[in-house]
Amino acid sequence: MKLLMFSVREDERPVLKAWEERNGIEVTPITDPLTTENVELVIGYDGICIQQRVEVTEEFIYEKLKEFGIKQISLRTAGYDIIDLKLAKKYDLKITSVPAYSPTSVAELVVMQALRLIRNSPIVEENMSHGDFRWGGLIAKEINTLTVGIIGAGKIGGTAARLFKALGANVIAFDPVQREDLKDTLTYLNAQKEVLEKADIISLHVPLDEKTKHLIDAEALKQMKPEAYLINAARGPVIDVEALINALMQKKLAGAALDTLPNEQYFFNYDLTGQVLPDKNLEKLMNMNNVLITPHIGFYTTVAVQNMIDIALGSALDIIRIGESENEVS
Repeated sequence: MKLLMFSVREDERPVLKAWEERNGIEVTPITDPLTTENVELVIGYDGICIQQRVEVTEEFIYEKLKEFGIKQISLRTAGYDIIDLKLAKKYDLKITSVPAYSPTSVAELVVMQALRLIRNSPIVEENMSHGDFRWGGLIAKEINTLTVGIIGAGKIGGTAARLFKALGANVIAFDPVQREDLKDTLTYLNAQKEVLEKADIISLHVPLDEKTKHLIDAEALKQMKPEAYLINAARGPVIDVEALINALMQKKLAGAALDTLPNEQYFFNYDLTGQVLPDKNLEKLMNMNNVLITPHIGFYTTVAVQNMIDIALGSALDIIRIGESENEVS
């Protein structure tokens, strides 16, 4: 059996090699994403694994994959919004994701950014870069005096809730599914609006779909306290970024930390030193001293990368061998 892995990074290669040796299966790594131009590379392989920001929306790709005998697409990510599930079904392709590669990796980034925001770290650091070491007017808040609102208390949101709770914060949440194992950690409220109105920090942990696109829009931002902070380590389009920028500029929000943005495939994980940024909203956010931007690195830990490869390739094998996987999405 042979597998083909697209978009392989250098840091993935040692993990991939170790997986090959443990499982006795050949995996060919290539650095490019799966596209219409290179789909024929899958000829002769039994399965494929991808992790990319380039959307797989062209019917030609799905048609060719079926023609070449491929039965699945295994994603090394939790999200699967780059896939057209209708086309996958049409061409009998099963899609798997990695629903829990390491909830702690993203949750820890969220907590770190929340602490940096309430300590006014972005402003302090900017001032110091200009030689201004004064701290007057930059009095901080303590996390144990604040209420954290979790929107989407799944695996990652639930882990973030536990970390915030351990630091002494009061944690509230909105999620249609209320988990018994979290009820000693957080208090579920009946509506998202209630969480937005009561929380000092809002952390988003929802998948991207038709219901969650622009989940946080101008109206939702109005429901938040003007002294509140917004954190997004989910998917960029979950927030209406232009509405967020307006709220920040009008001081209707204290600050934000964003690990993901719309159109991030054009700038995140690229070296743009000395170049004009290709996105006006990114440029505006980068120039705000109460905003923290990270280039979608919440997942990027040794544990998470290991799990993403192990689980994704394991799911590919399950589909090929027995026709099903516990990580299949529909």
